[in-house]
Amino acid sequence: MYEVTVISVSVPETLLERVENSIREQGFANRSEIIRQALRAFVMESRNLRELEGEIAASITIIYERGAKNEQISEIQHSFGDIISTYLHAHIEEDYCLEVIVVRGEADNLRKLVEAFRTNEHINQIKVSILKTPKKTDAIKRL
Repeated sequence: MYEVTVISVSVPETLLERVENSIREQGFANRSEIIRQALRAFVMESRNLRELEGEIAASITIIYERGAKNEQISEIQHSFGDIISTYLHAHIEEDYCLEVIVVRGEADNLRKLVEAFRTNEHINQIKVSILKTPKKTDAIKRL
């Protein structure tokens, strides 16, 4: 068995309710186990993102509260306009916006964009799906 360190985490009441529902629905033993799993997933995704090199194609999906400092999110997008190909904005539920942002560019720029979104307090969720762009010579070899 391994040693564990106890930490304290502050979360909004609505998030805690969702966590409690997930514990019941998915059979987690307790809050600690669901948080450990979420932290493992975050660390793995971050590591994979750090290890990327070269030109990357990806989609970034973000969810944020409707009306919540949209100008900050827009400013981030404008700052990375050179790698953002397109985006889709939709209103989901009554109080939330969802954006799917399609990007293509150097891995380092993608990392910076994802970091800007992750550190923005108005974004509730972020999901990055990466497709490493194949080299032209690899595409020719497959023909």
